[in-house]
Amino acid sequence: MSDAVSFRPMTAADIETVLKIEYAAFSHPWTRGIFTDALTAYECWVMFEGEQQVGHGVINVILDEAHLLNITVKPQSQGHGLGLRLLEHLMQRAQERGGRECFLEVRASNTSAYRLYERYGFNEVGRRRGYYPSAEGREDALVMACTLID
Repeated sequence: MSDAVSFRPMTAADIETVLKIEYAAFSHPWTRGIFTDALTAYECWVMFEGEQQVGHGVINVILDEAHLLNITVKPQSQGHGLGLRLLEHLMQRAQERGGRECFLEVRASNTSAYRLYERYGFNEVGRRRGYYPSAEGREDALVMACTLID
């Protein structure tokens, strides 16, 4: 990372770039409708490296429980610590909103994301069989949890 990393709340004007990143990163990406709905229901953030939008994330906090719904880094920008920076930012926001614990689901095949979550402090707490669509039919989701307070 050579440029400064910054974050700001996502707006409707960001959705075009968000979708480009989302579709480049995932075989089964979120749709425009999902992001439009998320803007009104959840806390949505975009991440920049310098002037370039390189990632986004969506969290939901209800009472003291947070749920990481989406975290995406542009494929060309992966492998440089940006995913961890984005995850740290989202977890800080969850804590600021009263979250004491955070949950997420990750594809069983997404080992790089799984390792990122483990590095941050998430632990696997369950499995949802056939949760995600995949090219071969369905794929399991690994459920992970992390305590946000010391």
